[in-house]
Amino acid sequence: MGNFEVEIAHCFNRHLNTIDCRGFAYRLKQSKYSYQYVDVLVDSLNPEYYLAIECKSLKGKRINFKSNFHFDKNGVHQIDMITEFLEKTGRRGYLAVEFRFGTGKPKEAFLMPWDAVLEHFRGENAGIGIDDFRKHTLLGRTTKRGYAMHGPP
Repeated sequence: MGNFEVEIAHCFNRHLNTIDCRGFAYRLKQSKYSYQYVDVLVDSLNPEYYLAIECKSLKGKRINFKSNFHFDKNGVHQIDMITEFLEKTGRRGYLAVEFRFGTGKPKEAFLMPWDAVLEHFRGENAGIGIDDFRKHTLLGRTTKRGYAMHGPP
């Protein structure tokens, strides 16, 4: 999983550089004794790029709210914790998902705005399928440079 998080940070840094926007994306390190709200932060004075990104890399064509997200020791779902973090910090949130299909098959990755994630979650859906992710920002795979953003986040 760590690789996808690093690739997302690099993807955003390349994108910021390409559009000539001051900002910096970085992966937060996980620590055994402290809670990490999201995987990648983007800091920028441009509010469009003041972001928090949760990253998931999984096999298959669907992300599941029960098995791919966790609950804290008080029983609070990870989606609710991230939502509270976004509200407190004023960051725009995204879920970056990398779908892996096995050896020899290309991966697909997408960025979904957090509002859309919440809509699925609050709509009592069990998860989000790949077709719903395809309606949002594609992160195209390049051969040497990892992912590249196709369109705005």
